[in-house]
Amino acid sequence: MTQSGDSREAHLRGDPSTHQLRLFLILAEELHFGQAAQRAFMTQPAFSQQIRALERRLGLTLVDRSTRTAGLTRAGQALLPEARGVVEAADRLQQAAVAQKRAVSGRIVIGSLEATTSIPPIPEIFDELQATQPGLTIEVLRMGFADWAEALLAGDVDVAFVFPPVPPGVQAHRLATMDRVVCLHDRDPLASQEPLSLEQLADRPVVGWSPRIPKAWRDFWSVDPRPDGTPVRYTNHQTTEWEPALTAIGLGEGIQFPPEPSRWLYQRHGVAYADVTDLTPCWTALAWRTQDRDKPTVTALRTAARTVTTRQTPT
Repeated sequence: MTQSGDSREAHLRGDPSTHQLRLFLILAEELHFGQAAQRAFMTQPAFSQQIRALERRLGLTLVDRSTRTAGLTRAGQALLPEARGVVEAADRLQQAAVAQKRAVSGRIVIGSLEATTSIPPIPEIFDELQATQPGLTIEVLRMGFADWAEALLAGDVDVAFVFPPVPPGVQAHRLATMDRVVCLHDRDPLASQEPLSLEQLADRPVVGWSPRIPKAWRDFWSVDPRPDGTPVRYTNHQTTEWEPALTAIGLGEGIQFPPEPSRWLYQRHGVAYADVTDLTPCWTALAWRTQDRDKPTVTALRTAARTVTTRQTPT
């Protein structure tokens, strides 16, 4: 196969560089060599030299230099959308290359405190992680109140979706803030009187926690002490998971103060939920060991979480 004369001549001149095309687009917007050069952080002679080199490579005059303003010739106007298309394609190529460099492969083990992964925006974070890291294998491990901190600190899970507070040695990114409610027996007279106050619930014992659970966590979720300084009375239970606590509540043996989504996550016979006006809110968080902050898999999930929460933050 033979090349035409024009094709051979173009091949000998060489293809225009993306850099030259970018400068041409700047000039097309500014229509002034001095202003275009300043915008490109170049001297005017160097800028003009690149435009002339582009014209030589294309074998066309792109700029009318007969006036003080740098207007485009008919050829320059005709090639402008093509030049823009080449530059945009180069940008897309660069973005794809960066995405490939950032792509993570391997496996990430994600801990979930009870059913925390069902609470928005965590499902959206999983979607974002799968979309941006298709080569990453995701394993979710359900954890109870007593073992999530131990599992995270021991490295049994890479990260965990939890309800703070978190222990020393663990960092967390807040995801969503929500109210807490009281969970009580459905035949408790207070169940039909919501909204309630902590004072009204003062004589109700809280279903007891296992001593394996960090005290700061137990105190927060039991509101111990109460705002007036009164210590909480606990039952003899030593719960480490929410289901046994629900069973005790359904038998009328005590109360607890779970997050508001428990209303729809844990609907059980004999159990009711009620609003409490003076309960402080709680929040979900993505947690990781401090030393694992820059681990590629952890960074990938942190980035997905930050992307989703930023997207959902009102402007």
